[in-house]
Amino acid sequence: MDYISTRGAAPALDFAGATLAGLAGDGGLYLPRHWPRFTEAEIAAMAGLPYAQLAQRVMQPFVGDSLTPQRLLELTTAAYGRFAHAAVTPLIQLDHQHWLLELFHGPTLAFKDVALQLLGLLFEEFLTQRGGNLTIVGATSGDTGSAAIDAVAGRAGIDIFMLHPKGRVSDVQRRQMTTVLAANVHNIALDHASFDDAQAIVKRMFGDRGMIGRFAIGAVNSINWARLMAQVVYYFAAALQLGAPARQVAFAVPTGNFGDVFAGYVAAQMGLPVARLIVATNVNDILHRALGSGDYSAGTVTPTAAPSMDIQVSSNFERLLFDLGGRDGKSMAAQMAGFEASKAMQLSNVQRDGAAKLFTSARADADDMARAIRWAWDGAGELIDPHTAIGLHAARATGIDPAIPVVTLATAHPAKFPEAVERATGHRPSLPARIGDLFEREERCAALPGEYDAVADYIAARAAPR
Repeated sequence: MDYISTRGAAPALDFAGATLAGLAGDGGLYLPRHWPRFTEAEIAAMAGLPYAQLAQRVMQPFVGDSLTPQRLLELTTAAYGRFAHAAVTPLIQLDHQHWLLELFHGPTLAFKDVALQLLGLLFEEFLTQRGGNLTIVGATSGDTGSAAIDAVAGRAGIDIFMLHPKGRVSDVQRRQMTTVLAANVHNIALDHASFDDAQAIVKRMFGDRGMIGRFAIGAVNSINWARLMAQVVYYFAAALQLGAPARQVAFAVPTGNFGDVFAGYVAAQMGLPVARLIVATNVNDILHRALGSGDYSAGTVTPTAAPSMDIQVSSNFERLLFDLGGRDGKSMAAQMAGFEASKAMQLSNVQRDGAAKLFTSARADADDMARAIRWAWDGAGELIDPHTAIGLHAARATGIDPAIPVVTLATAHPAKFPEAVERATGHRPSLPARIGDLFEREERCAALPGEYDAVADYIAARAAPR
């Protein structure tokens, strides 16, 4: 299996090369040259597998010759051995149709752990094989940062620089990053910046010849294919438990950067019977507008109680548009160049019609979110975080056939957002015992202006050259 860029001008890479590179040199995102596809019999044979074995089975076609099946299984076993629930991603029933897929049992209490615990091991594996140092530069709207830092803290040959918009992540999210004091971890709080500003700095760095000439810069955001690939697995895990491949399943996904829901699209391309993918947005609703009317135009980011969704530029949307548009790299590059210049883009008819075959979307405001939190608590005794609540609102509002189970991805532990949960239910969720001392730990973080040169200079002074 080799990997091609959505913009058509970067050389194809194998899985290891795409993992270490992150973003393609032409500014595009890597995708496998073709989608591997399982038969119904092959999917049925996956039922009942422990999560690590299921992960190896689903991911092996993407890995190709970069890892043997045995070595990949060893890595998945190590990655998911750190999760607090034996099922890794347990499925919880809310009522006759609605289910929660709990993705927050990893070390940092968010769905990002499912991918990043594996990605940290893949980085280490491929760096050992190929030698050299890796400088990870990432942007986070909340959960990616802590999950990535936990995954690579203390690992040889890796420095990580994580950017977050100052004052726009929760206290728990911030402390999960800034209390990791390993020498290779560097947290950067950007003044007067949004997540989109931070992400733009990261993307610009991948195209900065001065930086990429000195440092091997890698990505942990969902622009990295290996991270997205690992997220495909839990769609298979949930659907198999609910009767796949003999039964269709729908998924509601709280969405910011479009990576998590694109993993569901990949699962469908691989043969999983996905009835619908429901894209759930908050008031920062660029994806809802794009899927509903074809208008992909960025506005001003509105801070909300669901900060991981406070995004107006969804990087992974490019992967979907590329795939739906006939995989024409030159056309995709032109379309994205226009968007990057004007922050506005109209989807083509082919892209809109292709998306409509699988995707539905819904928008939730603060009241919708609070009502969903209360509904889960009053009806099923489940406390859910604001992001999950937005997904649940969308799941219940979309009108899926009652015979089709709808799985809402529960993306974060409710204790990461205690104020919002308490306001809606009167109950304040507690942090799990394993991180119960979080607010007593020392913090370390650099504050920088939200400007590219300031960030680039900071990284250049501290990163190990390639």
